[in-house]
Amino acid sequence: MEIGTAKPSPEELARVPHHFINSLSIWDSFDVKRFEKEAIELLHVLFNNHDLVIMTGGSGLFLDVIMHGMDEIPDVDPAIRQSLILSFEEKGIAYLQDELKKRDAVYFGSVDLNNPQRLMRALEVCIGTGKPYSAFRQKKTAKREFETILVGLEREREVLYQRIDQRMDQMIAAGLFAEAEALFPNRHLNALQTLGYSEIFSYLEGEYDYEEAVRLLKRNSRRYAKRQLTWFKRYPEMKWFHPDQFEAIVQYVQSKLEADKSKGES
Repeated sequence: MEIGTAKPSPEELARVPHHFINSLSIWDSFDVKRFEKEAIELLHVLFNNHDLVIMTGGSGLFLDVIMHGMDEIPDVDPAIRQSLILSFEEKGIAYLQDELKKRDAVYFGSVDLNNPQRLMRALEVCIGTGKPYSAFRQKKTAKREFETILVGLEREREVLYQRIDQRMDQMIAAGLFAEAEALFPNRHLNALQTLGYSEIFSYLEGEYDYEEAVRLLKRNSRRYAKRQLTWFKRYPEMKWFHPDQFEAIVQYVQSKLEADKSKGES
């Protein structure tokens, strides 16, 4: 999954220590609950030797759990998730949407209805517990031993979409379709129910031609970027910069660190 996950290059990985890279296989079960546990444990270790740790990525949900924790959601039988994955593959995302609307209208009204992972997560809890998923979402806030400085990167939407299309062209040229084809026999695994692979799996199953697969890869990537921006705009404390404003970003972070240090000394 080197290409489809857009893993940093060997040169980038060599510049600074990275974590949670090459740490799992497609066979491993990994969810936001496990991420919270392992990431918080790692942060405790890192903060023993560093004043500043940088967390970067695209999942707002994962950022949320690091800052605020997450509700205790009961574990359910993994067979339920596998059944939902098969239903998704056979009937499409509309089936998941309809089932969630029937079982939990409250969560249905707030969830990203185009995200099959979120839909299946809610449904497996509904089915496994007999209760609505929303009943377990209490929005409790965990106490953290560190402060968070939020920095967002934003560029002109038209330029952003052009860069997304260009990046997808580069990934395809690097062998994305061949990588997905090699993974195709394991397409039912949760780790492969993701943007970039799902579109190619459907192409390999004959649902549409190559040109349509490329179009969907680019369109869905742009839509994902839009959802990311929408999510991160929810944070009033997020300070936004153009990616080229490196010096301004450094100055902002330094000012926040100094302010936190002064607050701690007072």
